[in-house]
Amino acid sequence: MEKAARVMGGQNSTKQLTSLGVAEAGVGLAAGRFTSVDLTQAFLERIERIDGSLHAFLRTTPDEAIERASEADRARANGDSRPLLGIPLAIKDVLMTSGVETTAGSRILEGFVPPYSATAVKKLEAAGTVILGKTNTDEFAMGSSTENSGYGPTRNPWDLERVPGGSSGGSAAAVAADEAPAALGTDTGGSVRQPAAFCGIVGLKPSYGRVSRYGLIAYGSSLDQIGPITKTVTDAALLLEAIAGGDPQDSTTMPVDVPDLSAALTGEVAGMRIGIPHEYFVEGIQPEVEAAVRASIEQFASLGAEIVPVHLPNTELALPVYYLVVTAEASANLARFDGIRFGLSVDGDTIFDHFRQTRGAGFGPEVKRRIMLGAYALSAGYYDAYYLKAQQVRTLIKQDFDKVFSDVDVILSPTSPTTAFRIGEKIDDPLAMILTDIFTTSANLAGLCGISIPCGFDSGGLPIGLQLLGPSLGEEKILRAAYAYEQSTDWHLRRPEL
Repeated sequence: MEKAARVMGGQNSTKQLTSLGVAEAGVGLAAGRFTSVDLTQAFLERIERIDGSLHAFLRTTPDEAIERASEADRARANGDSRPLLGIPLAIKDVLMTSGVETTAGSRILEGFVPPYSATAVKKLEAAGTVILGKTNTDEFAMGSSTENSGYGPTRNPWDLERVPGGSSGGSAAAVAADEAPAALGTDTGGSVRQPAAFCGIVGLKPSYGRVSRYGLIAYGSSLDQIGPITKTVTDAALLLEAIAGGDPQDSTTMPVDVPDLSAALTGEVAGMRIGIPHEYFVEGIQPEVEAAVRASIEQFASLGAEIVPVHLPNTELALPVYYLVVTAEASANLARFDGIRFGLSVDGDTIFDHFRQTRGAGFGPEVKRRIMLGAYALSAGYYDAYYLKAQQVRTLIKQDFDKVFSDVDVILSPTSPTTAFRIGEKIDDPLAMILTDIFTTSANLAGLCGISIPCGFDSGGLPIGLQLLGPSLGEEKILRAAYAYEQSTDWHLRRPEL
């Protein structure tokens, strides 16, 4: 890194390079203060130095990263000015990456190297970004703590004895610990927003259909959405602009133009109507979390926003509906992992014994639990009583939001009822783990967009997250509100010391 220090006038260490976010790094690259190779090498060195204590990455791709960084530097020297050119990023290991092992955090896919990349990854590559590697995740994204990974848990950089959230905990920990300026995660019931809250950074869940799911290893197909995890709201907008848009390979994407999301970052919220749902401030919230979120409401009011009490009467039904729908979809999606076409294969005496042995050895306990729950909900005699009924109530939940969004621009709530909990604290209590998603699952059921931004710290120095929800295709609204709050506070500037 002597070269990087020399390029930057001898005043910037590797740590200072890795503290940069996407937009900041882009400015430095454009100004010639350092190269993409300098930047990429700095992140790779930091990962090598500190990730042994975090386990945010499952694997890095240093040779490929340096090669792509070199290509980006040559392109920039020839006049290429793409905003993401040469920016290093990390990718959650549920997204296919051509030629790079992709396991979804599961032993059943150990050694699987896909022949193609997810559309979101291809779009980032087309934008000139550099992929540093694949980040840890709860197995098949099933979890809220990244403890369910088949390759060991990730630790929270603010406190190594605590979880980073999940299932995108590896991506969130990597960004918070300055191992990457940004990362892609996925959000099925809060898996971008909750880890962002636990790690003190920004997590954006786009509207369902805003980003292609092609090449995403499916968990709950009607709920999954790919989203950016970043250090700032500006960076989240830049990445979403890059990955959003219709895709003929994913029929669930919406054929709408991608707006200029960066233009929404005006810093102004005067006249914006912000809904405060009574049902999201309930008994059981950590007092420091509620206090920080209520202080953020006052901050919005001081910025000129209009605060409007609202009601979402079916909120209490969101968790049971979510866990019926998502487990049913998971049981169907994971039926393909049979040990014949790809991944782990364990011999059996018969074909059915082969299936049992392979799936028994390859899937972890949480995945098995959810497959069994989903298979039961879809079974003959129970489909109408469970899965069909859940879908009907899901419609009522969506109608609640539709009614509220006819009167307000965004909804404000805590992202999670608590700050990060200790590793092992909830792993044997599935119900307690499920309750960590109480404020996030509704957005997935209704297809909404949502963002988590830092809004404070508890007495133990752990970050607190504020959630802003918007209607479908309302990303400009939540980004506008989030940016105004971010710029009026300094919570997003704080980083853990490792």
